[in-house]
Amino acid sequence: MAQQSSGMEFLCREYLKNNYIDPETSERLGVKRGLRNPDGTGVLAGLTNICDVVGYEKGPAGEVIPTPGRLIYRGVDLNELVREAYEHDRFIFEEVSWLLLFGSLPQKSELEQFQQIIAEHHNLPEHFIEDVLLRSPSPNIMNKMARSVLSLYSYDEHPEDLSLENLMEQSINLIAGLPTIMVNAYQLKRRVYDKQSMFFHPPTPGQSTAEHILSTYRADQKFTHEEAKLLDLCLLVHADHGGGNNSAFTCRVLSSSGTDTYSAIAAAIGSLKGPKHGGANLKVMEQLEYLKAGVEDYRDEDEVREFLRRIIRKQAGDGSGLIYGMGHAIYTISDPRAVVLRQKAEKLAVEKGFEDEFRLLCLVEKLGPQVFAEEKGNKTVCANVDLYSGLIYKMLGISQDLYTPLFAISRIPGWCAHRIEEVVFANRIIRPAYKYLGVRQKYKTLEERG
Repeated sequence: MAQQSSGMEFLCREYLKNNYIDPETSERLGVKRGLRNPDGTGVLAGLTNICDVVGYEKGPAGEVIPTPGRLIYRGVDLNELVREAYEHDRFIFEEVSWLLLFGSLPQKSELEQFQQIIAEHHNLPEHFIEDVLLRSPSPNIMNKMARSVLSLYSYDEHPEDLSLENLMEQSINLIAGLPTIMVNAYQLKRRVYDKQSMFFHPPTPGQSTAEHILSTYRADQKFTHEEAKLLDLCLLVHADHGGGNNSAFTCRVLSSSGTDTYSAIAAAIGSLKGPKHGGANLKVMEQLEYLKAGVEDYRDEDEVREFLRRIIRKQAGDGSGLIYGMGHAIYTISDPRAVVLRQKAEKLAVEKGFEDEFRLLCLVEKLGPQVFAEEKGNKTVCANVDLYSGLIYKMLGISQDLYTPLFAISRIPGWCAHRIEEVVFANRIIRPAYKYLGVRQKYKTLEERG
């Protein structure tokens, strides 16, 4: 092992000796790092009918003017969908999946048929659990989900068919089947890596996606209607976030090459796994523990403010200088997803004994922008969706192993919608340019190199 480590150190030294790119070179050459404009806005890279993310306006001189955030699915504001779900007490994730895929709200008969189709497809292909899941458990559920999606290729009679009909069938199979894969992969992780009992519950006919997840996740299969509604809300707010978000763009890049659906969706899962994207809610919960340990009075604003200041100064937390759950690439004044989750989570937090943690996160949302402005300048920042989603999953008794996988389950309809749009309408491979900075050198024979 020591010899292997020494070998890797040698290779790393050799790499660092010959490779370096000065960040200032990007500024000098006008390179849009992260595909961002100098004012932080995204570079326009494509067109979409699927989703709009609004967090600012452009002034007369092109300046960014912060505005309250809006998330719009196919022309329908997120808040309208939330209102419908709660005023009429309906599970709405399936309806939003239809909306994202097809571009219009379904008729009652269409929705009922679609819900039935989704519920029927919660079952996985024959022998899939035995051949794919049981034979190769993983300590990380996101990795297992990506591998499972790639394995679904082998169970598809027409995996390379890019016709609209086939793309739609593959999308439905993924939207309905991934929740089952996620829960079963978690059960195997419990047995193999956590040395705990595992249990496999078959899908219950007629359940919504949120009910299906809770029913198959919990040993006793019991859950309250309010719990399922809150999980359904999480699925709703995460369902899509525009074609420019990292995982959707990843899906579109792969789709533009003409590759198969399973390769494109597996790549999107890999993108979402990163802590700068879907894995951020785990960092928020880690940060919450630092706050609970470092703050005596959770309701004392001065004490919480000072601890946040220490986090930014890298004197507390994980040393990154980041207040996790704060800030977004587009949203400035508010993230509508965070607003919705905060409003709907409060009741359950009080009922389940998580009120102190909930109030502490509310203070982070209130005080974080103030501290950031004082320490980092006048950039407007707000709480993002990750600030509250992790606590909601914790209140639902869901393991941290599934926080990011649940994000992926939510995002499947959006990814599939973007893939179909890219394949059917864009029809051109995505190929941005990179400026070569290396120096020319002549080839030397092995003897000449010494």
